[in-house]
Amino acid sequence: MAEAKEKDPLFSPKNRKLLSEPLVLNNPITVQVLGICSALAITVKLEPSVVMAISVIAIMGIANLIISIIRKLIPPRIRIIVMLTVISSLVVLTDQILEAFLYDVSKQLSVFVGLIITNCIIMGRLEAFASNNKPWPSFLDGIGNAFGYAWILVVVGFFRELLGSGEIYGYPLMEKLGMYQIGYVDNGLMILPPAALFIVGIIIWVHRGKNEELVDIS
Repeated sequence: MAEAKEKDPLFSPKNRKLLSEPLVLNNPITVQVLGICSALAITVKLEPSVVMAISVIAIMGIANLIISIIRKLIPPRIRIIVMLTVISSLVVLTDQILEAFLYDVSKQLSVFVGLIITNCIIMGRLEAFASNNKPWPSFLDGIGNAFGYAWILVVVGFFRELLGSGEIYGYPLMEKLGMYQIGYVDNGLMILPPAALFIVGIIIWVHRGKNEELVDIS
């Protein structure tokens, strides 16, 4: 019983809310409308979308944790510089890992891995939460917001590759389902950047339709 009580604070309702709320009710993309640029740029195929999503989850969770640990040591005047330094170091490390183990995907992502440094979702959470809270809640907040961002990327990448190329991870799904035999033609619009806006717009529409309390959020 004593051991269970010690673990309770780690997974208290308040801490669980840090993980769950950004997935839907306070999603970084559908509610806060942040991180749209990467949703446009790297979601033509599912694989780079998944890799970018995992990268952001790792970077955001670790960055939040580091900033929270050293928050009392950071002079207020240089806090943004310190945050950028932490993010940049993690992004460079992530980029090198991708080049070493997933070179083809790394080439597809191109400069967009580096642009994680300027991702407003990460900077926003470091400034608003990690710099004012303890390490464990900060880590959960980073992971939660990153997952909220990640699932949107994966959904957009899934539909763009499926409808635009007829494939998922290179598997000819539309052909296997017999869609071409009944007249389906790959939609070239889906591989263009505007398609991501259309899909994100539909997700926001459905999301806010099911959560009416979000409609008045400015």
